[in-house]
Amino acid sequence: MSFTLTDHLGPVDAGAALRADVRAGLTATPKTLPPTWFYDARGSELFDEITRLPEYYPTRAERAILVEHADEVAVLSGADTLVELGSGTSEKTQLLLESLTTAGTLRRFVPFDVDASVLRYAGQVIGERFPDLAVDAAVGDFTQHLGKLPREGTRLVAFLGSTIGNFEPAARASFLADVGAMLDPGDWFLLGTDLVKDTGRLVAAYDDAAGVTAAFNKNVLAVVDRELDADADLDAFEHVAVWDAEHSWIEMRLRSTRDQVVHVGALDLDVPFAAGEDLRTEVSTKFTVEGVAAELAAAGLRVAECWTDPDGDFALTLATPV
Repeated sequence: MSFTLTDHLGPVDAGAALRADVRAGLTATPKTLPPTWFYDARGSELFDEITRLPEYYPTRAERAILVEHADEVAVLSGADTLVELGSGTSEKTQLLLESLTTAGTLRRFVPFDVDASVLRYAGQVIGERFPDLAVDAAVGDFTQHLGKLPREGTRLVAFLGSTIGNFEPAARASFLADVGAMLDPGDWFLLGTDLVKDTGRLVAAYDDAAGVTAAFNKNVLAVVDRELDADADLDAFEHVAVWDAEHSWIEMRLRSTRDQVVHVGALDLDVPFAAGEDLRTEVSTKFTVEGVAAELAAAGLRVAECWTDPDGDFALTLATPV
């Protein structure tokens, strides 16, 4: 097994980014924090648990599509390098790795994530299962470091889990344009998107009965407390998930249960919260197949194939530069 880990973020950059995001978000109206900061080691564990919850259909639906169509992806792409953006544990990705290995083309896997600890874990698991594969992990923010990705070979860049839904429209268009610009002729982009469906099912997927999503949501406050010497009381905030029909997205929020002031020591910042005031931590956009194709086209990418699960809950779209 060959394993390398390259850190494009670094502790200094990560700390500066966190301070900037917290200062900007907690002094804004309404208050926000970006979902990037859910994902320390504990946050990654909680999200992995979320993907196994009965209410959380996206992971199962996307996996079902990969089980059915990963071989087609492998044949169509002919990729020798698989790059996964926001890779996490890369559990579903092993279906692609297996198909590409069987097709005889795959030589290298580049998992790309903000969390170094989860990359090391995934690298160990994948290295044991695919001992002849070079695993070159990269720590970074895919909104900033796409240019750091390797350009050699025929690449299949996978962005699974409908993480694209966490971008608001302008940021999403910019990100997709960056992806289109970094792909060379003959490269491929595999995009997972959650589709519009019954509102009740959507809300339940982000507000599970066991409270795992609530713990995941509150973990962003735990990160701020630990890293920026803040004193947010996690018990003084409740998890809220709401459907915004105008924007076609789920919003996750943390709602203050009382009047309070959170002190962020590293920023010398006092942040007042009124009882009932919301702090928005994530949006999760839901798409249509036609809408995805239009957004990819605007980024210079042509759809080659689009597959959905039997229930039409989720889509995987394979595209290539025009």
